[in-house]
Amino acid sequence: MSRIWKSPVTLLEKVEAKVNWNNIVVKGPLWELSFDFSDKVEVSVSEKEITVTKKDESANALWGTTRSIINNMVEGVSKGYKKSLEIIWVGYKFEVSGAKLILSIGYSHKVDMEIPKGLKVELDDKKKNILHISGTDKQSVGEFSAKVREKKKPEPYKGKGIRYVGEHVRRKAGKTGK
Repeated sequence: MSRIWKSPVTLLEKVEAKVNWNNIVVKGPLWELSFDFSDKVEVSVSEKEITVTKKDESANALWGTTRSIINNMVEGVSKGYKKSLEIIWVGYKFEVSGAKLILSIGYSHKVDMEIPKGLKVELDDKKKNILHISGTDKQSVGEFSAKVREKKKPEPYKGKGIRYVGEHVRRKAGKTGK
């Protein structure tokens, strides 16, 4: 069992945090994030660290979850998060047009997706089949990249579809009959 909840979250340079009742606001050079935590845990901020403690025995799961979310917030407002997707097959492509992502993925029509606020979506300079999704909120970066991947998951026979960069797709042999 992990004991990550025991260690405090260290505040990085140029990052400040404030706690108001059951809400914590973390400000950094990139953005400002807030989180409403449960009243079963207590969050305290000192000069260089944030500590999370539980108020009763029924809050063990909330204790570690709250600490991890606050740690992700501190890292997000200072460094940010980035996920990269690649599209594989002839004729499949990404297009970014204003606040929309347009996917050409083998359907009779193009698939339009609205880019959420706070996320930056851009094509790779060298390879046009790679898309970079970046932002300060780890959850929204992961959620939007998963929604894009869901539009055309990689299939096991030819390997075509949308996948994360570096993701290994397990391939199957096709029919071998006479």
